[in-house]
Amino acid sequence: MTFGDTPLHDMTPGAMAKFLIIDDHPLFREALHSAVELAYPAADTRDAASLDEACRILEEDAGFDLALLDLNIPGVKGMDGLLHLRTHFPRLPVVVVSGHEDPRIVSQVMAYGAAGFLPKSARKATLADAIQQVINGAVFVPQDLQGDEASRLDAHVEEMIRRVSSLTPQQLKVLRMLCDGLLNKQIAYELQVGETTVKAHVSEILRKLNVFSRTQAVIEIARLDALTGLGALARARDDAPPDRV
Repeated sequence: MTFGDTPLHDMTPGAMAKFLIIDDHPLFREALHSAVELAYPAADTRDAASLDEACRILEEDAGFDLALLDLNIPGVKGMDGLLHLRTHFPRLPVVVVSGHEDPRIVSQVMAYGAAGFLPKSARKATLADAIQQVINGAVFVPQDLQGDEASRLDAHVEEMIRRVSSLTPQQLKVLRMLCDGLLNKQIAYELQVGETTVKAHVSEILRKLNVFSRTQAVIEIARLDALTGLGALARARDDAPPDRV
């Protein structure tokens, strides 16, 4: 089965699976471990207390079946952590785990490509069942957090989130620099690449965002940040790999 372009595995309880728990709180990491073991007793589960640590683990081992991400992990703003994982490791399904049980937040999480949303208040059996469902190809959101029309994102905002999520890490970095007002030659200096490379990135950014100018791109990102409070591009400026398309 697949989640987007992500191959998932049909697994039965007891089958070997690999999970990455990204949460800075030891007690909640322990609770998630317990839920994973209930669903998959033979699972190989690793922990990361920060997004940087999680990325190091994922760069060393691409074999994880699922990541469980705390939305409010320290050093990460809004949906920044989810966007970072989705752009840097697009084949990895990510389930967001959060104490914020707001349908509007759930809508944002799903628009950014999460494979599911789990409230931290959920019982262990519910967490285990949700993990099984996602591993087997489903997208999991608790019924009471699916929300109504009033809590759903504006169609234009949702579409722009999807377009931003389609950018590569390097394109995200260039886009943030555009939003900071840098010229092509300044971006080229910061990235240590040629201006031709920067122009190619800018052209692709405009195409993916479906806008016709740098100014329009900046306006759309400012609107997105203001409407959702995500600060979605903040991290991309600091750690995208050089010259990656």
